[in-house]
Amino acid sequence: MAKNNHGAIILASASPRRTELMELAGIQFSVVPADICEDVLPGEAPADHVIRLSREKADAVAAIKEGRFFIGADTIVVLDDTILGKPVDAADAARMLSGLSGRDHVVITGFTVFDKVSGVHISRSVSTEVTFKKLEEKEIAAYIGTGCPMDKAGAYAIQGGAVHFVRSINGSYTNVIGLPMTELYEVLQTMQAVE
Repeated sequence: MAKNNHGAIILASASPRRTELMELAGIQFSVVPADICEDVLPGEAPADHVIRLSREKADAVAAIKEGRFFIGADTIVVLDDTILGKPVDAADAARMLSGLSGRDHVVITGFTVFDKVSGVHISRSVSTEVTFKKLEEKEIAAYIGTGCPMDKAGAYAIQGGAVHFVRSINGSYTNVIGLPMTELYEVLQTMQAVE
């Protein structure tokens, strides 16, 4: 169990996947979702985008809640230098999944840990290369029919119904789920948020 004797850790995220990863790591924390605009700024690079959003999420929750350490995170899927966000409808999900079919893409998560006592922010981005098998139209349609893709960046969840779409991964598996736990834990240790 990761002991947290230095003040409350707050996860500024509504993602049940991030909550599960934090719990699996044995980190004691509470959840307070952040409500911010997640639009991409003109000319903003993908890694810069997720780091900015992660910091804004941590800061937004720190401004309204008690606690010491605030964790913000944002995950995107990047295909051919284009950010794939969450699909707006089933047709958009089909478009994204068809584009990913048989191709390599990159999943990038930015995270920030903000120590409200010291005022220190530590931000990182982690990239993982993912390769999809060639998807059949009926596979895409069946997956969309489950509703799973609709709240996922790139319209898929590696830990869910799309697990059989992934041929290979180069990098952090937990990053693809939504929170690179090794890198996050190292930052929490550096900030003495966990032992």
